[in-house]
This record gives sequence, structure tokens and C-alpha cells, in this order.
Amino acid sequence: MAIGFMEVKLVKAKGLQGTDLFARMDPYVLLQYKGQERKSRVIHEGGSNPVWNEKFVFRVEYPGSGDQYKLNLRIMDKDVFSADDFVGQATIYVKDLLAEGAENGSAELRPQKYSVVRADQSYYGEIEVGITFTRKEEEFNDDDVGGWKESCF
Repeated sequence: MAIGFMEVKLVKAKGLQGTDLFARMDPYVLLQYKGQERKSRVIHEGGSNPVWNEKFVFRVEYPGSGDQYKLNLRIMDKDVFSADDFVGQATIYVKDLLAEGAENGSAELRPQKYSVVRADQSYYGEIEVGITFTRKEEEFNDDDVGGWKESCF
């Protein structure tokens, strides 16, 4: 089993459908991977084309429990006086990236665009994301060699 870190670079979104009638959207992204969740900063009045340029790190095991190797990106619109609005989401399957990184030590998906899917399953806009997986090197502790410890005497 390879243990490592998946770094997600959230670059920008383009062509998102607005959810506010009288103001520009204040979009942010919830990034979710196997029970871990990160949140981007809110782009105040970012509208339909927000730019984040933020990085997030997730701890990853490959192969791990379950077979759902997907990164979910939920784009939300921050509202002050009501619940935040769902704008859309994108799902990125990272199994091949993790397999390559586990074998070679690291792997990268350069930033590319993914379609944003709305609640009614229609496509509206795109989000640009890059992902890097780096395997954590095994730590060698010479105190445990051979199953015995050297005496202090």
C-alpha cells in the first residue's frame, strides 16, 4: 500500500450560471475526497468567472478501502441572509493518477478544465483544476533492525 499526499490546485471557473438575481455571485468550492473536506475562500462578487489559485492537500492511501477514487468539487454561492446556493459540481476520477504515483513516486495531472454539472444534470460552465500525487517515502528506523534494541549498559 502506498501512502501519500494529493495536492489539488484549484485555479478558476468560467461560465458558471448565476444564482443571484440582483447581485453577482460570491462563489466558493467544497473539495471532498473520501471523508476529507476542504473549503476554498469565498470570492466576493466573483460572478460567473471566479479565480481562486489555491492549493489543498489530502492524505491518500492507494489501494485503500473502497474503490471510489474520486475528487468531488461542489461549487457554492455564499449568501448572507439565507442558505448558500448550489451552483454545480465536477467529479474527477483519480485512480489512474494514484496508481501511477504509487508506482513511480509521483504523478501529475496538469491544470485542465472539467465540466460543471448543475442539479438538473445539465452542463453549465467549467472549472480548472490540477492534481499532483506524491508518495510518502517509507521511514527507516534503525533502532528496530532485527527486532531487538541495543542496550544502554
